[in-house]
Amino acid sequence: METSQLRFTLYGCLAILCWSCLLACARLVTEHLGPIGGAAMLYTTASVLLIIVLGIPKLSLFSFRYLVIGGILFVSYEIFLALSLGYSNSRAQSIEVSIVNYLWPALTVLFAVLTSNKRPNWLLYPAIILAFFGVAITVSGDKGFSISQLFANVGSNPLVYLMAFSGAILWAIYCNLTRRQESKHNAITLFFIATACALWIKYAFTNEPPMEFSWTASMTLLVTACLMAGGYGLWNIAIIGGNMVFLATLSYFTPIFSAVFSSIILGVSLGASFWQGVIMVTFGSLVCWLVTREKKSAPTIQETDSSAKS
Repeated sequence: METSQLRFTLYGCLAILCWSCLLACARLVTEHLGPIGGAAMLYTTASVLLIIVLGIPKLSLFSFRYLVIGGILFVSYEIFLALSLGYSNSRAQSIEVSIVNYLWPALTVLFAVLTSNKRPNWLLYPAIILAFFGVAITVSGDKGFSISQLFANVGSNPLVYLMAFSGAILWAIYCNLTRRQESKHNAITLFFIATACALWIKYAFTNEPPMEFSWTASMTLLVTACLMAGGYGLWNIAIIGGNMVFLATLSYFTPIFSAVFSSIILGVSLGASFWQGVIMVTFGSLVCWLVTREKKSAPTIQETDSSAKS
């Protein structure tokens, strides 16, 4: 690997690292500033950083259809993800919700196949089932997979699981829409600004208590916004000259990285069944990508303005 390619690849690795820490830090922000107010402040701060790093692209660079439909999908996804983390009953539940969110890579591949004329590899559907079953094991709790326990855990706070799953579907649709756009330009800054505006509007019509900015809350907000903007900014650089086959493969391990960092950052001990489920989600998504990717290129799950993130 050439020195320049190695440098760009390292930027990609740092981007994946940022995204892996992001969800746990976002949960901390909502604990300090509230589910809606905290999310609004986070996306506002991240928007400012993205403007500094990436600038604001001209609207004329994108089709009106993409700006409207893509913007609605992006904003809806980010709001669903942020609120599902903020409204989780506990830190442990917020980690479970984040794994539900990571169904989107498998769903992205599934939707791409369903909307194309190509005949998929027979391994695709077992891989998708494996990813879904991994989520079911993760959400079932520490005692392993159980239908009754699964429904009990989801029933304790169905809204957050519904938002996380709906978000995964929306992001999968967004990824396919953006890929078909085939534009070299990135609308991420515009969509982040729109997300911040939407959250502030929602905050104005809720009874959420006023935000109290302590030193800890302010630093947590700044660090999290830097992780969010830094992840997108670094990935934008990485795709210029990095080893995209390596980065694409590595990015599919983000659920594992995210769970590890979330456990450390949030101080939550995760049981063996949880890790079993996370590995199944990761492996299922990775197989989905491997059996459908084109050899002539290296499409990535974040190539379409996204994060493994989120």
